[in-house]
Amino acid sequence: MDVFLDNKELLTLYVTGKSKKIRLPEQVIDKFFSTVRKIEAAVVIYDIWADNGLRFEKLKGFEKRYSMRLSGKYRLEMNIEWMDEKQIVGKFHLLTISNHYSE
Repeated sequence: MDVFLDNKELLTLYVTGKSKKIRLPEQVIDKFFSTVRKIEAAVVIYDIWADNGLRFEKLKGFEKRYSMRLSGKYRLEMNIEWMDEKQIVGKFHLLTISNHYSE
């Protein structure tokens, strides 16, 4: 699958390993890199669904927004531009790392 980092700070984090605006625990950053590699390696959406730990899910209230778990607290949110009608192959546009249980 194709991955696009639409958020400037996520791109900085991905390229340099750190970002001034995104402050996350080291294990969450490591999981971010791991998750991006899993998306890039996936040929079809079923490859991502096979990893139950990611908790890949569509977000309610959005047409194209999905999320994947980075930790119990943090999620990687993205829009997916599907390339076929069956929604098997798509382009992943990574948007943000959100605090799933924000205080």
